[in-house]
Amino acid sequence: MDLNIAGCKAIVCASSRGLGKACAMALAAEGCEVFINGRDAASLNETAMAIRDSTGLEVIQVVADLNTSAGRETLLAACPAPDILITNNGGPAPGKFQDWDLDCWQQALEANMLGAILLIQAVVEGMRERRFGRIVNITSAMVKSPRLPMGLSTAARAGLTAFSKALSVEVIRDNVTINNLLPERIATDRLVYMTSQLAKHKGISLEEARAEMLKPVPARRFGTPEEFAAACAFLCAAQAGYITGQNLQLDGGAYTGLI
Repeated sequence: MDLNIAGCKAIVCASSRGLGKACAMALAAEGCEVFINGRDAASLNETAMAIRDSTGLEVIQVVADLNTSAGRETLLAACPAPDILITNNGGPAPGKFQDWDLDCWQQALEANMLGAILLIQAVVEGMRERRFGRIVNITSAMVKSPRLPMGLSTAARAGLTAFSKALSVEVIRDNVTINNLLPERIATDRLVYMTSQLAKHKGISLEEARAEMLKPVPARRFGTPEEFAAACAFLCAAQAGYITGQNLQLDGGAYTGLI
């Protein structure tokens, strides 16, 4: 299926590895001019080479820390008029809410809410003027299924979700959509980290921790970054112009709610 986005300029945040990298790869495969981002130049270069080897396309590398104003300005200077924006950032580690001081909350809000909102604010009016825009926020399944140990991440991402829903109603008339992807149990470095944390916390082996992580997943397997990226690419498609303000869960059926 041709998604009709060849030639579109796409910013993919935090895309040197994991879900961001997979989304950048998928958009490049559709012929987008992709701007990848990360804090480590070496990792970013490896990703750029991987995308080039897979798609034959060159990508633009932007070394920038999205948790800072300077970093966001650097990214936007490289691509001031994107047609597609994929917001993404690593989340804070799980912990005990009694240990979270003001600094912890401010860091979480900067990384998982404010940074994305400021990027959206910077590009959405241009998208409206050009009558095309696709914004996808990579958030977390915890937005709809909160767990206290992940409270920092959940609270910040829920704020981004609320802002995006409100804005989506205003911009859809100009063919600009805003949607959220909610991953859970996707086979990335983040999952490896969470599995090791579970093993350490419960005093069990990594294999036992992995089995426990799979228990709530009806699919009885972890998702792949490629599956996740395919969903992201479709939400960016020209044909997806009537889908907006939605939260799409990619969790192998783990969410038990109706809506």
